[in-house]
Amino acid sequence: MTESRCSVNNIFLQRYSFHSFFYHPKLLPSQPNSRNSMIARLHMSIKSILLATLLMVMGSQFASAQEPLAEAMPSGHSTETKDEGKLDIKGEIFGHISDSYDWHLFNIGEGHEAIQVSVPLPVILYNTTHGFTVFLSNNFHHGHEPYNGYELYVQNGKQKIRSQDQSSFYDISITKNVLCMFISIFILWFLMTGVAKKYKKNGIHVAPTGMQNAIEPIIGFIQDTVAKPFLGKQYARFMPLLLTLFFFIWTNNMLGLLPFGFNLTGNIAVTLLLALVFFVVMLFNSNKYFWGHIFNPPGVPGWVKVILVPIEILSNLVIKPAALAIRLFANIFAGHTIIISIVLLIFIFSGLSKIAGIVFIPVSVGFTVFMFFLELLVAAIQAFIFTNLTAVFIGQAIEEHHHDDAHGNDHH
Repeated sequence: MTESRCSVNNIFLQRYSFHSFFYHPKLLPSQPNSRNSMIARLHMSIKSILLATLLMVMGSQFASAQEPLAEAMPSGHSTETKDEGKLDIKGEIFGHISDSYDWHLFNIGEGHEAIQVSVPLPVILYNTTHGFTVFLSNNFHHGHEPYNGYELYVQNGKQKIRSQDQSSFYDISITKNVLCMFISIFILWFLMTGVAKKYKKNGIHVAPTGMQNAIEPIIGFIQDTVAKPFLGKQYARFMPLLLTLFFFIWTNNMLGLLPFGFNLTGNIAVTLLLALVFFVVMLFNSNKYFWGHIFNPPGVPGWVKVILVPIEILSNLVIKPAALAIRLFANIFAGHTIIISIVLLIFIFSGLSKIAGIVFIPVSVGFTVFMFFLELLVAAIQAFIFTNLTAVFIGQAIEEHHHDDAHGNDHH
């Protein structure tokens, strides 16, 4: 137990490199004649964190230039005509799980007279003609009024911005998903640096207290059940990456379950970018045997390689990162959709009959509570699966070659 705790403590105090959001050079043990090295690592850490944050923002919100629309679309909060008083199921579901330019909390009242209570977020647009434009999203008045040459509209349940003069622009706004990412990064930075300070202050022989009791077993679990079995002796190099992925995904999954929560990991752009991080790490750490098995599979006739090589390329360079991204996105997206759909059943039945709506309330609430607790479990499971598969795929890329030795022993 002591040896295991020492290993976990060393991860906090020594193994966190610039690959992790949790790294903080000032928390490392002081070493003689290492001041310049510490400063250099601090600079590298800060630059890497800023770059990672920028990539997450750009990856989830950049979405390429907004080209001029072929046909003029009517301004307003929605492009879809709805019957008066009819519940828009699709709009309600996608309105809760889609990204938006404000953080919607709740409505006061019903129908067109309802007052929407929300937190406005910065809209940042770069127009190829007019340059940068920055303002708060509440200037759109929930899509009812244009502002500064731009207007907000809803298409297929998703908020979008278009320019009134049909000019192209880049949208790098701080949307609800980007806000969620910043909140999760702050939470992780606050928790992990606090725990690291305790390890530095108390050492490894003092019983853990506070958040140490919660964080230490998780790190030990990832180290012993994910990193060591699949990465072998090189596991320590990838622990910062694995821990960052696990805690980042888990934290955002949990934030999505709050009443006024978010849906960051239910956004395919975000999960694709997380998969891209894994993919780049795998490629840069892969060895020649990994590429040899892809382009020249051993022990296979030449005519079979013509068929097998494209399959290997597709499997290792496309399917692996795509599977990571789609699995996480689909599970989180589906969970949010199911919970919202069950809640909306109350309003669907009440639209048919008020008595039916009242009778169905206990059933809907019961199913919603059940799904909520199930999603608490799914939040941790999906973070673990993403981290586990990342370790498996990287382990396959860095695995040493053993076939020649095996064949040699067979011949002798």
